[in-house]
Amino acid sequence: MYDAVTHYTSLWMNQELIDAIAELDEEKALRIMNQALAEGTPPLEILNAGQIAMSVVGERFEKQEYYLAELMMAGELLKQISDIIKPKMNASEAEVNPKGRIVIGTVRGDVHNIGKDIVVFMLEMNGYDVYDLGVDVPEEAFLKAVREIDPGMVCLSGLLTTIFPVFRSTIEALEKAGLRNRVKIAVGGGQVDEKVREYTGADGYGSLAVTAVTLANQWMG
Repeated sequence: MYDAVTHYTSLWMNQELIDAIAELDEEKALRIMNQALAEGTPPLEILNAGQIAMSVVGERFEKQEYYLAELMMAGELLKQISDIIKPKMNASEAEVNPKGRIVIGTVRGDVHNIGKDIVVFMLEMNGYDVYDLGVDVPEEAFLKAVREIDPGMVCLSGLLTTIFPVFRSTIEALEKAGLRNRVKIAVGGGQVDEKVREYTGADGYGSLAVTAVTLANQWMG
């Protein structure tokens, strides 16, 4: 029989959990999580609430209401919750497929990884299966990854303005190999803007890590 009281109690607790994580209140978030588990809230439902909270944090980061420290704190809190929740999930819940596969790498000629690593972190926290190719990644490695992994999205990262031609050559290589129409491509870095996107032929761009999540949700979520 449908238990309306239990249902609405669960919704209320999930919203409380979302708010606690978004406000970076570790003690309150863990208390609500434990209470929710004790009252029979499905573990997957709690994890979903955590992902919604990360979306809220990402929006605040994008608006510069939160900064990198808050972003990382929220991620660590969600990791704590995930580490507690996942062992309690049954087999069918644990095998839930990710939203999609994403390949990312800092392109040839650039060895900066901080921005890329934050993007990887944000995408994983939002339910995506991310394949990180590392830094100074040649065009051929991206082609190989697209062939073998069959991702829905490729993220080309770079900090230096001198590597914008490499963004373009990587996308052109995918085009020549007949792989371009299989994926959405985003270029990212602090100097990237709409003009760079047009020059490279990418589908989207971002100068903030959270933008990668927004694009992934639009294209794959």
